[in-house]
Amino acid sequence: MWCRGVRGATTVDSNTREDILAATKGLLQMMIEANGIEEKDIASVIFTTTPDLNAEFPAVAAREMGLSRVALLCGHEMDVPRGLPMCLRVLILFNTEKGHEEMVHIYTRGASALRLDK
Repeated sequence: MWCRGVRGATTVDSNTREDILAATKGLLQMMIEANGIEEKDIASVIFTTTPDLNAEFPAVAAREMGLSRVALLCGHEMDVPRGLPMCLRVLILFNTEKGHEEMVHIYTRGASALRLDK
């Protein structure tokens, strides 16, 4: 069994608690379903937002979804001038038998522009 990481990103409509939580829940749900992740296998989840998103911690959404025993961490992305605004990123680290090539990374809405290699 290996500890693997799966990435995801999305954009958020506005800097409100409701929009941040809705975007986080939607992205987490897609990432968990696409990769067959079970809570017992999650080592940790790291959330970052661009500095223009600060109305709520994305980790609150994970707790509301029932991820109560998972280590969660929130932070801000670097404020790079050409960076995508209103962007929420997630990294889930979890134990799995799957290989790197089997990880399904999820990029939605405006964040799909971050994965031009796909």
